[in-house]
Order: sequence, then C-alpha cells, then structure tokens
Amino acid sequence: MSVLVLVLAVSAACCLGFGFVLQQNAARQAPLSDFLSPRLLLDLMKVPRWLGGIGLMVAGMALGAVALSQGEISLVEPLLATNLLFALALSRKQSKQPLGRQGWAGLTLLAGGVTTFIVAGEPRGGTAVTDPLRPWLIIGVMVGLALLFTAYAKRSRLSSAPVLLSLAAGLLYGVQDALTRVSGQRFSEGGLVELLTGWQPYAVLVLGVTGLILVQSAFETAPLRMSLPALTAAQPLAGIICGVGFLGDRLRTDTGALAWEAAGLAAIVVGIVLLGMHPAMPCTQTERARQLQTS
Repeated sequence: MSVLVLVLAVSAACCLGFGFVLQQNAARQAPLSDFLSPRLLLDLMKVPRWLGGIGLMVAGMALGAVALSQGEISLVEPLLATNLLFALALSRKQSKQPLGRQGWAGLTLLAGGVTTFIVAGEPRGGTAVTDPLRPWLIIGVMVGLALLFTAYAKRSRLSSAPVLLSLAAGLLYGVQDALTRVSGQRFSEGGLVELLTGWQPYAVLVLGVTGLILVQSAFETAPLRMSLPALTAAQPLAGIICGVGFLGDRLRTDTGALAWEAAGLAAIVVGIVLLGMHPAMPCTQTERARQLQTS
C-alpha cells in the first residue's frame, strides 16, 4: 500500500469528518419547509459555519479524488470511512462527553475492520471491464436504490427519513467516487479535452449536488448519530462494488481471504454504528432542550 495514498485518504477523511459536524450544526437550525428542496442549500449558504463545513468537505473530496487517482477504490473507500473518527473527535470536544466503552469499542472495530479488509483483500489494480453494459447495470442499481430510499423517506418524513436519506446519499457518493476515478483516468490519458468530452465529470457534478441535498435534509431533521453512520457505511460499500464490478479492482478470492474480508467489512459497519450513536455526536435543538430539562 502506497504511503501517499494512505496519507491522502486519511487527510480526506479528516476534512470530511470535521465538515460533516459543522454542516449538521448549521443544518439542524434550517426550516423544515426546505426538506428535500434545493432551497435548503440557498438558505444554508447564509450561515458561515455551514460554509466552513462545505469548504472542509470540498477539500476532503479533492484529497479523496487525488487518492483515487493514485490507488484502487477498494483501498481508498475503507480509509475514507474513518471520517467518523474525526467527526467524533470534534463532537467530543464540543460536548465534553467521555469516549467510554461504546466509543472505544466502535473505534477498535472501525480501525480493526479497515486494517483487516485491506490486509486480507490486498486491493490492487487490474483491467477495467470492457463490457459496456456492466457499468450501467451497477450504476443503475445504485442510483435506483437511492431513488427508492429517497421516495420512501419523503413519505415517512421525520421517522426513518434521516437514515434512508443518508443511505441514498452514501450510495450516490460511492458511485461519484468511482466516476471521479474514471474522470481522472480520462484526464491523464487525453488531457482536458478528453475529460470534458466524456459524460463522467458531469455525472460527478449531478451526483454531488443531489447527494448534498439529501445529506443536508438528513442533518436538518435528526441528530448526527441517526444520519452519519448510514452515510459512512453505504459509501465505501457502494464504492467497493463499483471498483470490483467494473473498474477492474482485484481482491484476493481464496476462501480464507474472503472470510476475513467479510469480517472486516462487518466490523467496519458495526464500528460505524457504535461511533455514530455515541452520545457525543451532535443532537437536534429539540433533543438538546429535552436533555437540559431532564438534567
């Protein structure tokens, strides 16, 4: 594993984690009438804290794009999932909550799961799939699931909506990461003209804006512990599926390696859930008021 890819991916995760906390701090004060509307972004643009969070997220996405251009998506995506560690670190500083058993268990599972998956799978590059239908099939399934989750979230509103919207955004961000890598390859091969004549960079932009609306709507309606775990878990899984499915990433496929890879992914998901539900994670104004009344 390249040290450069490791540094870039972890730096990207740091920026993303800090950025998500700042965004949720601002989005939770937005009017519910903006739910799933582009108007939400226009209202949030007036909030300096949200702009700071977006700036960090953009920096994280840029670092992630460079990491994806230097390494396999199956390697970079698990490392990006560690953004939750940085989100928890900033949240702990704001809330003064101790890490406790839940925090340490989540941290150990997430870090151990990422390490296990990478060591067992040994992600490495290969030849991209030449079948033109497979990328469209995989991307179609991901986008279709995201649309299904969003449609159901719009109906359920404040009950399961935050989790569903975060899952949808995570799937879109995973596809976006895959297409970002393809865009980088096109730029390396043919320069700016080759990049701009393909559909991938425009799809990256559309997926990014759509995912942003979904994420901010989730942040607006629920505490970070309800939205960020689903987002953080769905994105690497979608990215790995795209990487192995049509970008040519290769993982070890012997029985022992597959078992450890599955165990690593399971540990990542469980660790994400434990960290995301930690009491230090930011809550909504309603929850904060309820906590103050009972304390």
